[in-house]
Amino acid sequence: MWTRRECLAAGAMALLPWEVNAQAFPSKPLKLVVPNAAGGAADLTARTVGQKLADALGQPVVIDNRPSAGGIVAGEAVARAPADGHTLLLVSSGTAVSAALFKSLPFDTQKDFAPVSMLATFDLGIVVAQDSRFRTLAELVAYAKANPGKLNIGTPQIGTTQNLAAELFKSTAGIDAQIVPFNGTPPVITAVRGGQLDAMLDILGPLMSQINGKTLRPLAVLGARRTSLLPDTPAARETGGDLANFDVASWNGLAVPAATPKAVVARLSKETNAALALPDVKQKLLALSLIAQGSTPEQLAGQLDREIKRWSEVIARANIPKQ
Repeated sequence: MWTRRECLAAGAMALLPWEVNAQAFPSKPLKLVVPNAAGGAADLTARTVGQKLADALGQPVVIDNRPSAGGIVAGEAVARAPADGHTLLLVSSGTAVSAALFKSLPFDTQKDFAPVSMLATFDLGIVVAQDSRFRTLAELVAYAKANPGKLNIGTPQIGTTQNLAAELFKSTAGIDAQIVPFNGTPPVITAVRGGQLDAMLDILGPLMSQINGKTLRPLAVLGARRTSLLPDTPAARETGGDLANFDVASWNGLAVPAATPKAVVARLSKETNAALALPDVKQKLLALSLIAQGSTPEQLAGQLDREIKRWSEVIARANIPKQ
């Protein structure tokens, strides 16, 4: 029979590899895999926060852009990477949409990744042409209810967060409207300005220059409250009625392979949140129409779970075929 001292020693030896890995982290440069092309908001967010992480951790953070449909290439690369905290994935509302939209993925979004922290949120909005007859969201909804099937709302491609948010808006408001997908944001803007579309729903960032230039007019933002970017524009829920609890926003965050030691995840989460609290980081993200917002790993896990459930229901209700 083992003595108490021997039992304690054995227990310490069993914990030793885990503890050594956590204490030695990071031991080499980190790689942050981004499922989007260089130059976009996701990429610039990763670079802004990545630089601060590099400063805090004492190791470079290399941005690895791997754009693909549904973020599959990036997700698979991180799911198969060593679970030591040196490879991170930029996750987003698009990650949740992919989990809901694709029949199968080469990874399990909820089991193969360990959430680290949120990074930022970015508002969605419903906008019309500057000379549109619709002055408020209530007027647009009233017209749609009085004229079933006549209102059309443009969005980027089928299956994007924006497109699904439009479907959710349609069903929540109880209107019969046509959701018209386009190949990207620019052609939707052109169609709205040209009068081919009554309205459009998209992320505010790429619309701000048009809004500031008075060629597009925002009717509402879709999050839980007004945004500092457009303080005079109401949230959709301020319309009341069926929209009283409406709340949709895009977001992004960081995750690592699921088996990454908890102490390493905690260190990454701590440093990420510290970076997001810095005034210069907040300002850089705000310039991209993003609101810096950190979280605990548990909060990000809950966000991802809720979003997958929500978009799965929207996809089923809208009869959007799974890819």
